[in-house]
Amino acid sequence: MTAPIERFDQLDLQAPLLAALTEIGYETPSPIQAACIPLLLAGNDILGEAQTGTGKTAAFALPALDKVDLSKRNPQVLVLAPTRELAIQVAEAFQRYASKMPGFHVLPIYGGQSMVVQLRQLSRGAHVIVGTPGRVMDHMERKSLNLDSITTLILDEADEMLRMGFIDDVEWILERIPAERQTALFSATMPDAIRRVAHRYLRDPKEVKIKSATTTVSTIRQRFLQIAGPHKLDALTRILEVEDEFDAAIVFVRTKTATVELAEKLEARGYAAACLNGDMTQQLRERVIEQLKNKTLDIVVATDVAARGIDVPRVSHVINYDIPYDTEAYVHRIGRTGRAGRTGNAILFVAPRENHLLRQIERATRQPIEALKLPSREAVADKRVASFRQQVSEVLESQDLAFFLDVIAGMEENNDSDIREIAAALAYLAQKDRPLQMPDSGKPDFAQMSASAAKPERPARDSREQPREARENRGEILERRRDYAEGRLARYRIDVGREHMASPKDIVGAIANEAGIESRFIGQINLFEDYSTVELPSDLPNDILQILRRARVRQQPLNIRLASPEEASRERGGRPGPGGPGAAPRSAGPKKPFRMEGFDRPAGGDFKSRKPKP
Repeated sequence: MTAPIERFDQLDLQAPLLAALTEIGYETPSPIQAACIPLLLAGNDILGEAQTGTGKTAAFALPALDKVDLSKRNPQVLVLAPTRELAIQVAEAFQRYASKMPGFHVLPIYGGQSMVVQLRQLSRGAHVIVGTPGRVMDHMERKSLNLDSITTLILDEADEMLRMGFIDDVEWILERIPAERQTALFSATMPDAIRRVAHRYLRDPKEVKIKSATTTVSTIRQRFLQIAGPHKLDALTRILEVEDEFDAAIVFVRTKTATVELAEKLEARGYAAACLNGDMTQQLRERVIEQLKNKTLDIVVATDVAARGIDVPRVSHVINYDIPYDTEAYVHRIGRTGRAGRTGNAILFVAPRENHLLRQIERATRQPIEALKLPSREAVADKRVASFRQQVSEVLESQDLAFFLDVIAGMEENNDSDIREIAAALAYLAQKDRPLQMPDSGKPDFAQMSASAAKPERPARDSREQPREARENRGEILERRRDYAEGRLARYRIDVGREHMASPKDIVGAIANEAGIESRFIGQINLFEDYSTVELPSDLPNDILQILRRARVRQQPLNIRLASPEEASRERGGRPGPGGPGAAPRSAGPKKPFRMEGFDRPAGGDFKSRKPKP
């Protein structure tokens, strides 16, 4: 009987990979890692059945990296994934695991990204390609992706590729890469179509079936907040102020640098906070944990690695400031609260582009995560006033105030002031560094812009699926959007246009993701040759404008500013985008047939008969 594998150093992996795993904080292989890594290192094909969140990315990435020859710049590993989000996630995992392998390069390729950029990156060479089937096919037909040296092929989430209609594309690729390769197919379920592919293309595969054991403690209340990066800090401080039964918190971020920066910002706002990361000595680390236990500290900002093993009963909240990339990390994180039978709170910050990670966590934990409504300015002010009243009541009950009564009586007599005015002045002095009332900038509260967290996901934006009435009333909807909320929209100019290969979707994505502006606040977009115009709220705060000036579309800074009257009135010469956020009526003119970039796609989507255009 084979002894169980309890440590990664029991696996026959290269020293750089083991060093990277130690730095990341991986200690014990998950069941699928312990089962698959030895088989893949031995050269076997694998047919793996495992849910998302069981650690399968490391199960195939580590043995694949172990066999990569860094002296060769041609692709040696190909990973096919159903979505661009998963492709990016897998590529990032490869990069983390290979952090101690100098010269290693992984390249994600997927639809929606500039073909020019991908061609340039491919020309530089990559050891591992992670891509969606359609875009991999495009590059294979262009001859821009040579897979003759592929030694390892990974099919990740094969059942999802089947569900999305990619299985024919996958087989097209499998038929055109070297037959002498190692193949690993992973799927959450094993429908007949997947088994047929496995039987046809895998050589005597070893079957590995792992049931997900990822669960979370029922005493932990789990909530998520839809919030963009620029607003995270303000959201965090509001939540810390209004949460009931708050005692202490661990705030998780992804990087060591972020622990230091966030801890300093929290300290500047009056919180007893400190960082905890892998660069700290064991003595410093122990001191931070001891301060958390004895209530000298209330907030610790930590990475996954540094927080492993923390057991402090008073931790009432775990805040996932940065959402983890894998569900096992999420479970480990929130396990720092709700210990020893106590109740706990776990709050997850989710940026608009990270919704797929939220869905993965819910599937893996088999528990829905409820939406959290961001506290408003008024709610925070009410909480501060209530706390101030409580402090005053406690002082009145417990302290001898005779001396101070004499001081106040003298002030009342000498200044001819009302006692209530003096009390108000003292309250101001006591709270001026932490005002009881949050200042009103006159701008919309960003809590309103996060209110969509509780709304269901929108249906597909394909105009063909919309009722005719909705399509015909698009202009009316756009006009209502211009009058939305606190004020009308203004037209801004951005320094990206058609010559930069920009699309309205690119512009909306950059604005929504970088500045946290919801699509309902984005009006009409017009594309011109070397610039574009976009309608946004006329009262955008300066900090949001600064973020948007630095944001990039197609590697081009937006450099946003109010459009001149001539630019604002010039609409017919532009190229308005199709439906969805920022929609505008189509300009008149003949309708052009749809074409894939560089190829003619026959009706029915038969990729096997596609030919490059001359």
